[in-house]
Amino acid sequence: MQLPAFDKNRFDRAEFLRAYWQQKPLLIKNPWLAWSNPLEPDELAGLACEDEIESRLITHSQSAQRQRWQVEHGPIPEARFSKLPEQNWTLLVQAVDHYVLEVAALIEPFRFIPNWRIDDVMVSYATDNGGVGPHFDQYDVFLIQGLGQRRWQVGALCDRDTPLLPHDELRLLEQFEPLEEWLLEPGDILYLPPRYAHNGIAVGGDCMTYSIGFRAPSRADLIGHWSDHAIAQLHDDDRYSDAGAIETSNSGQTSNPGEISGAALAQAQRLATETLLDSSAFQQWFGKFSTARKYPEIDQRPEQSLTTAEFVKILREAAPLRNPASRFAFIRNDAQLTLFVDGEAFPCDAQLAPLAELICAHPIIPVDAALLTSAPSLALLLALYNQGSLVFEDDD
Repeated sequence: MQLPAFDKNRFDRAEFLRAYWQQKPLLIKNPWLAWSNPLEPDELAGLACEDEIESRLITHSQSAQRQRWQVEHGPIPEARFSKLPEQNWTLLVQAVDHYVLEVAALIEPFRFIPNWRIDDVMVSYATDNGGVGPHFDQYDVFLIQGLGQRRWQVGALCDRDTPLLPHDELRLLEQFEPLEEWLLEPGDILYLPPRYAHNGIAVGGDCMTYSIGFRAPSRADLIGHWSDHAIAQLHDDDRYSDAGAIETSNSGQTSNPGEISGAALAQAQRLATETLLDSSAFQQWFGKFSTARKYPEIDQRPEQSLTTAEFVKILREAAPLRNPASRFAFIRNDAQLTLFVDGEAFPCDAQLAPLAELICAHPIIPVDAALLTSAPSLALLLALYNQGSLVFEDDD
């Protein structure tokens, strides 16, 4: 499969990171060496019919007083599509990169953003005038126009105080004033930083958009998950102690029994924060947390785990391994490198470190003689294969 790539003359990564990333929107006019829509509308509809795949069907109608928005959650019955009107509806399917190799390949040109920040690829199909309404998101997104046309309107920055319309499932803006507007053609990309108000409206039929979203954990998420993890490692007998630390007067009485002393406060704070401030423990936790599967129910493990001999036999048949949309990242600490994959940690010594870096940087892992004769490399790849984080390239 030919991986999609940008023409360097039409998209300057360094300039983008310097002037636009997390700062302001940017329209990128068809920067691809060659654009080809990787998924047909009927294929997307088929995914939306599957039980294990997250999907939504959003329809809207307009009266003299207001617009009415309705959301249906998947799986969407196949018969439902034949009953839909010719306009004013949108189908959204999450994590399509986990199911369609050609969609997963769309992520590759954006690898100049660290792997752990990448979320997934959502794909939408819309009929004429279809959309999800004016809203804002808390993450960066590249909106790739795959098929048809979509008019994007971008407004001002929003925050938690921005008024929203009453709706149980859609965060629609109560007021939306477009400040910029673009009509995207196939291959065009709109980059939006977090919290920018935006509204996408399909122009004509068969409008497909690929949304590559990037995760940005909130402070509350980090504190909450890290604290929960740290608490789980503690023991009940690890408690506050002030033996020999309570000060009294010559008569043996404290100055006032109601006072919490500075020494007691310092001891309690130390007890509460020592574990949380352990940078080594935080590194290990964050590597697992940031690569954990968003959809753990998506299971790429083989029906039966392979032995080393079986694994080598298939590799000798020149079957490369590929990443089936798993999350790979590593943390380097002196001479030690730890590879994190789908929430699991794999310590790698100096011999294994180059392989770990290769896996993180490339979607396809080629097989050569050096790999086939390296027991540590084979052990790492086999472990990743058996846990479903790598698959053979020709696997569905």
